[in-house]
Amino acid sequence: MAVIGVPDDKWGEAVKAVVVLNSSSTAKEEDIIAFSRDEIAGYKIPKSVDFVKALPRNPTGKLLKRELRAPYWENKERQIN
Repeated sequence: MAVIGVPDDKWGEAVKAVVVLNSSSTAKEEDIIAFSRDEIAGYKIPKSVDFVKALPRNPTGKLLKRELRAPYWENKERQIN
């Protein structure tokens, strides 16, 4: 799982979780957000969740958040509002 900032008209950026599910998992967006409410501060809770097959990583295994963020900021002048 990764958490990134995506464009938001009201706040400039909103929190989005990008999740890779196990083949046996049946979690939904609501489940992940509800779990987060019990575990972390309100401003850190994802506003939305996307499910992907795999997260982009470099050869050493480090998560490439810039590649995760790119599709959401594609038509924006800046990487933050």
